[in-house]
Amino acid sequence: MGFHDERVLVKPPDGGWGWMVLLSCFVITGFSYAFPKAVSVYFKELMKDFQVGYSDTAWISSIMLAMLYGTGPVSSILVNKFGCRPVMLIGGLLASAGMVLASFTTNILELYLTAGVVTGLGLALNFQPSLIMLGSYFDKRRPLANGLAAAGSPVFLSALSPLGQVLQDRFGWRGGFLIMGGLLLNCCTCGAIMRPLESRRRVLASGTSRDPRELREMLPMKEGGTAEEERVGKNKVKKQKKKLLDFSVFRDRAFVIYTVTKFITVLGLFVPTILLVNYAKDMGVPDREAAFLLSIIGFIDIFARPTCGVIAGLKWVRPKVAYFFSFALLFNGLTDVCSAKASSYTGLVVFCMFFGVSYGMVGALQFEVLMGIVGSQKFSSALGLVLLIEAFAVLIGPPSAGCLVDAFKNYELIFYMAGSELIAAAVFLCVASFCCISRDERTADPPPRVGSDGEAPYPLGDSSNPRPANSDAQMMDEGEVLQEEEMRLNLDHKVERESF
Repeated sequence: MGFHDERVLVKPPDGGWGWMVLLSCFVITGFSYAFPKAVSVYFKELMKDFQVGYSDTAWISSIMLAMLYGTGPVSSILVNKFGCRPVMLIGGLLASAGMVLASFTTNILELYLTAGVVTGLGLALNFQPSLIMLGSYFDKRRPLANGLAAAGSPVFLSALSPLGQVLQDRFGWRGGFLIMGGLLLNCCTCGAIMRPLESRRRVLASGTSRDPRELREMLPMKEGGTAEEERVGKNKVKKQKKKLLDFSVFRDRAFVIYTVTKFITVLGLFVPTILLVNYAKDMGVPDREAAFLLSIIGFIDIFARPTCGVIAGLKWVRPKVAYFFSFALLFNGLTDVCSAKASSYTGLVVFCMFFGVSYGMVGALQFEVLMGIVGSQKFSSALGLVLLIEAFAVLIGPPSAGCLVDAFKNYELIFYMAGSELIAAAVFLCVASFCCISRDERTADPPPRVGSDGEAPYPLGDSSNPRPANSDAQMMDEGEVLQEEEMRLNLDHKVERESF
């Protein structure tokens, strides 16, 4: 009976080509998170040209971020159906086209549609697939990889903000948008690097493939095995179908807690960075020095994210990473509240230093916590659903802050508002994790579960919905062993197989 080769997924290599994937994810994360904030350097000119207020211009960044988050399920479906690489290539073209078209707009509504919707959609189709690819290439080094990839946001923020100010001074906001659109074409290059992680296996000429469970069924039964166990195993294989969008993640109590936390967080997380430049300009700070404030945040953030990723990967920290994430949220919220009285450029610089550290901690930990909750198999669907829910918060947060500024002409209120929301999210995550999850685990006393690298499970792991003890990497190793055993038995002609 003839065989032919077929490509299958393999265990994460934690290196190799994964470092190139990490570099691409670094660039994509930089554009996705930094670009909506860096656009704020153009807001003053847009307000003059289109005769609009703070809240009107703040909608540009909000719509861009809302598209980044709100189209998460669409991105999940496209990735599950077509793969990461083609989706990212299309996303890069859309992101670039949106900014190019925005340079020809004549009113604020057209700007919402082009720079907000089209560019935001393009960034979304790049951002989510890049995180999925990063998770497939890294397992044991995943906290470090997430921290390094997240560092792309501050690096690009510290570069794009001054660059945007220079482009505006030389070419105006229209010329700046056009050049920014050209820069976004680099997303296509990053998408081309995202090579699927796969190897080859031998299958029957009829086209029937063998996964580890099927191979186990073909091998001789172990002592004590029954025909009933074999029949149950075959039924499990038949029931396995890849869903385009898996809503079963909502059955996990830990995922629900995480989702609520992120919704509250996003209400205030981006507000200070979006309105900071305008605040400084209204204080009389020169334009370039005002734009430099975002560069300070970015420079501090560059070191905060990888450092936080290293700390999160420590054996005594990784099992409690949810509480570490709660501390990061609390730190960020207190920074906003304590800096509300800043009335000088020096005070804003000090705020940017502390904000850069706390913001970097949040950015480095947010997706690491989610990966620890749902695992790699459901991460695509879980990320898409979380981003969709966060989109509503993005549409509420920055515009409401802009309305406060327009109404009261006082920037102090937005710092209090953003800080209180971050503090509320931190308290909710910590209390819910301890009361609803940890207490249930102590009461139910479930069998011990092991993480992907042999460590204790995350504190947000729901005892009512435990993940299987075998990780994806272990299953892949088992499959490779069974494939070798099958080929050996086939060559020796010692096992008679049924026709498939």
